[in-house]
Amino acid sequence: MVMANQEISQIFGEIIKLLEIKGDKALNFKIKAYKKAIGILDAMQVDVAEVYKEAASAKASASRGKGLKAIMDLGIGEKNAKKIEEYIKKQKIKDFEELKEETAIQNIIAHYFETKGVGLQELKNNAKKKKIIYSRFTKPAKQLMELAGSVEKAKQAITTVSQWAKTRKLDYAIETVFKKWLELDRLKPKEIVKKPFYKGDPMIFSETKKKWFVIKDGEWLEYVGKKEDVEWRIIE
Repeated sequence: MVMANQEISQIFGEIIKLLEIKGDKALNFKIKAYKKAIGILDAMQVDVAEVYKEAASAKASASRGKGLKAIMDLGIGEKNAKKIEEYIKKQKIKDFEELKEETAIQNIIAHYFETKGVGLQELKNNAKKKKIIYSRFTKPAKQLMELAGSVEKAKQAITTVSQWAKTRKLDYAIETVFKKWLELDRLKPKEIVKKPFYKGDPMIFSETKKKWFVIKDGEWLEYVGKKEDVEWRIIE
């Protein structure tokens, strides 16, 4: 995909996620429009910025606004065409920046629950039913945001802690990130070790004999079976 198209497409994708987190009233309509624009941008073989600039630089005095029209002629609605125009001119989209700021805390909370295996819709449903007290998570999410300095760094910190905790079968909360903040660089997921077994008995490879053996009742029995008959188990 052409670079500018890819960048704008990614931004529109992020906007969709943030609108879902926010619970925008015109959500379905907006998502449909953004997805349509993403589909058009992804399918283009030329840079949308070049399409815009070429139309905008036409010599005719009546060419004013033709850059925007050229984008709309691709099948993209006026509002999203204006966002693309804004990105081409300024390398950013104001609505996107404001939406990121507006949904920062919600974004962090949604990511935390995502690492717990709870999707956004399930989170919303549980919050409505009071199964999850949403307000309980806003304060620590805000504190984490201030500590990390950005939403992305806060989310990455949560991901690091979740991967570390899950491989050790430990529970974790947003507050766990605070406690582990100074050692985040050293928090690594526990290495998963798989060991071979044959019909429930452990196996071992002899480096000296270059052969596999099955350990049965304390005896080493040379393995002469097939590779696919070996069962690899995760050892905690």
